Amino acid sequence: MTDHRFTCRVYYEDTDLAGIVYYANYLRFIERARSEWVRDLGLDQRRMKEEDHLVFAVRRLEADYLRPARFDDELTVETRLMGATAARLVLDQTVLRAEERLFTAQVTLVCLTEAGAPARLPAALRAQLVPAVH
Repeated sequence: MTDHRFTCRVYYEDTDLAGIVYYANYLRFIERARSEWVRDLGLDQRRMKEEDHLVFAVRRLEADYLRPARFDDELTVETRLMGATAARLVLDQTVLRAEERLFTAQVTLVCLTEAGAPARLPAALRAQLVPAVH
């Protein structure tokens, strides 16, 4: 599975004085969606950290804010795998309100040791994802 959908609602705490979603909160929405995407792939990030001493980190993020979301909107975050190597994943993430695109981001994730050194993605995840983008 390389495509994923995650639904969330905009709460009052997500908005600014103008009643629209504060720009940084889109990063929270897409982070939650990525966490659920990884979970749905069958990867337990807690176990990955405890047993393999590996974690994911965002290395690069490019974002476009297209339209504002507002209090009580139901949003869908679509996550699509665009590329994978031995140590890196590139994802496109889109935040939608119904069919209206509000926010897009291209996110590069890397795998790191707990000490912060670069590491290869877990073998099971690589085997599952790398063929999906080639």
